[in-house]
Amino acid sequence: MRVQDEPAASKDKQFTSAEIGALAHLYRGEVYRSTLWRTRLDTTTNWSVVTLGIAISVSFSSRDASPVPLILVGLLVLFFLLLEARRYRYFNVWRARARWMETHFYAPMLEHTDYQNDISWQDTLANDYRHPHYHITYLRAVGRRLRRNFIWILVIQTVAYVGKILVHPSPVGSFGEFVQRAAVGPVPGETVLLGGVIYNGTLIAIAVGTYYLDRVKHRGHSPGSMG
Repeated sequence: MRVQDEPAASKDKQFTSAEIGALAHLYRGEVYRSTLWRTRLDTTTNWSVVTLGIAISVSFSSRDASPVPLILVGLLVLFFLLLEARRYRYFNVWRARARWMETHFYAPMLEHTDYQNDISWQDTLANDYRHPHYHITYLRAVGRRLRRNFIWILVIQTVAYVGKILVHPSPVGSFGEFVQRAAVGPVPGETVLLGGVIYNGTLIAIAVGTYYLDRVKHRGHSPGSMG
């Protein structure tokens, strides 16, 4: 009977002071790594803001200045978005681990409850260290960065582009004139505006769709879900 009782005893093993100290150092390490990668996220956002500011300055520098820089900066901002989404997937690994320890180890300790009664959180965290992997897909990472930062950058870019066409070189008199001014070289204005609608519509769809996916995943705060 003692042999059968051994698994249960090991399952209910309490953390020693040395193990708690090791967990504290592990938590500090995860917080440090998440902070470091958070800084890298801010870098790509800053690049997007700076390039957009330059494009707006160039396009509004004179009445005859072309609105094309505001179109090209949209492609550059998209590149920064994709780059930041890739960095966010790394950041999310360290953030999720630190948050996992906060909610399942430190919070019960502060509440004076027994965090050893449910060791599923320990199994989840241990498995994440044994088999490291991204906690979210690349598309969901793009959606999160869109909702947090880039959607506002793209709104400013779109408003600046439309405003440039409306007021320069003189206030637009009709919708047909507006469409005509949107032309870029041999590309007619209808095609340019349609491309803008598709571009912005796709990004909005990604932001809304991934928000729904996040809500579905975290509905009910599943104890076995990280990220």
